[in-house]
Amino acid sequence: MNRFARVKPLFKFKQVAYYSVCLEEDEQTLYEEFVEKHTNENLKKLYHVQKWLQVIGKKYGAQERFFRNEAQYADASALPPIGKDREPYYIEFGKKKANNLRLYCLRANPKVVFLFSGDLKTAKKAQDCLNVKPHFELANALTKAIDQAFRDKEIRWIEEDALITCDEDFILEY
Repeated sequence: MNRFARVKPLFKFKQVAYYSVCLEEDEQTLYEEFVEKHTNENLKKLYHVQKWLQVIGKKYGAQERFFRNEAQYADASALPPIGKDREPYYIEFGKKKANNLRLYCLRANPKVVFLFSGDLKTAKKAQDCLNVKPHFELANALTKAIDQAFRDKEIRWIEEDALITCDEDFILEY
């Protein structure tokens, strides 16, 4: 059974433009749903992930080193970066900790990132975690579909590959 999504721009910083997708007839993007859920449940962890989006977007660009590879053959990656000693730090009970909130995404190039969804990772591997597994699998399916849409020129690069465009009625099939 094929599912459908629409590409939607989210926000743009000096170095990176962020996009997401709305599934089926939803008005909210996956990223907006992620923010809404974790604003209520995991605000400090969410703030840490959002701070990374700002730092990457404003200062560094979407360099590969900032994105987690959650599985050997995965197409999607995740934020925040690996480790607890990268600024901005996640602080819990007064100590630097690794943040287990995962936001799955597609780093399309150093200037464009698609943000999907995620959850609290409670197992070593994303495929073994009941919380993140559905988000991880959806992110991988969407990443494959978006990559194909780029190859088919249904999604096109503009402004020296710093932004994307697609027809207003474009529907992503995944």
